[in-house]
Amino acid sequence: MPREAVLARTFVELADNLVDDFDVVELLTLLADRCVEALDVAAAGLMLAGPDGALRVMASSSEAMRVLELFELQAQEGPCLDCYRTGEPVLSHDLTAGAGRWPRFAPEALQAGFRSVQALPMRLRGTVIGALNLFHDDEGPIEAADVELAQAFADVATIAILQHRAGLEAQLVNEQLQHALQSRIVIEQAKGMVAERTGLDMEQSFAMLRAHARNHNLRLADVADGVIGGAVAVSALDPPPS
Repeated sequence: MPREAVLARTFVELADNLVDDFDVVELLTLLADRCVEALDVAAAGLMLAGPDGALRVMASSSEAMRVLELFELQAQEGPCLDCYRTGEPVLSHDLTAGAGRWPRFAPEALQAGFRSVQALPMRLRGTVIGALNLFHDDEGPIEAADVELAQAFADVATIAILQHRAGLEAQLVNEQLQHALQSRIVIEQAKGMVAERTGLDMEQSFAMLRAHARNHNLRLADVADGVIGGAVAVSALDPPPS
């Protein structure tokens, strides 16, 4: 398939993947495979930073690539790690000369059949979330056009993942807000029930619910829900503090 057709298909597939419940691993696996198909590289892989800031292997175009990336993380040295730490592209046109820079990683990469590497940052406005590794089975610089396309792939993935994270955070905030509103309604209903059955005013009824929750190490909303559902008798509530 001509390169232009591969690129067009890639971006169409990316658009198809960018739905509300898209899978990050599936997206990155697609990008790794398309880097190999569309660019002059032998293997590609992507690492993402977890919540603790540590990189994790998320996608690899081959098993040899996956094993090498795992070794890179274990050895704590290599192009992907350097790229993530600095936020800048990392190049090695000849891994046989890279032993000084990566004394453990370079021999492993050579043994796996790779001779040169380029790592590109997954970065947006100063936020670096991972890196894209591109390996070649021959020495020499990577074509500038291939670098630009690979960075475009990495940028698309970065934007998609950050938007996905923002959506999840917004959803979490909305769910927390909805839960808080629902809890408030339950508490108001319980206050009314306590006031009706005890003759106390609403402020005293709320103090009674709150005192019971504190004295028994319970959530106020759970005590209120118990009162409404009958699991907690109003007569069994602790009296409010005097």
